[in-house]
Amino acid sequence: MALGGGGGGGGRGRRGGRRKGPLTEINVTPLVDVMLVLLIIFMISAPLLTVGVPVELPKTEASAVEMKNEPISISIDRRGDIYLDQDNVAFDALAQRVTEAAGGGPDATERPVFVRADGQAPYQAVARVMARLSANGFTKMNLITDTAPDEAGG
Repeated sequence: MALGGGGGGGGRGRRGGRRKGPLTEINVTPLVDVMLVLLIIFMISAPLLTVGVPVELPKTEASAVEMKNEPISISIDRRGDIYLDQDNVAFDALAQRVTEAAGGGPDATERPVFVRADGQAPYQAVARVMARLSANGFTKMNLITDTAPDEAGG
């Protein structure tokens, strides 16, 4: 019993039986540390990249511009509905209707376009109208503002 007994095979299983091979598992702790540092940096710097100063745009006091061509007037109400002069126009038909109103010739896009939008109109509606007209060759677009001062500061 003393020589080959049930003692578990001596020290052979612990020391020399199994050799350590190359480590095949990825240690994710440093990866997580780096990712957390990057996340904190982006969380701190992201608000600094945007302009966060709230401003109230002033009313203009510019005089009327003398026009040799009669301008085309497009109005946008507070719900975002589009009107060409007094007629309601669908957004998809806007470019065609404005081209027809401009005369439809090769120099139809040279006529100025006045975009009048309600102060409560969605910004997206105004931007879409101007982008659609610009994409169809109208480059002389003007945003119409109120030249009268505010009453009672409101």
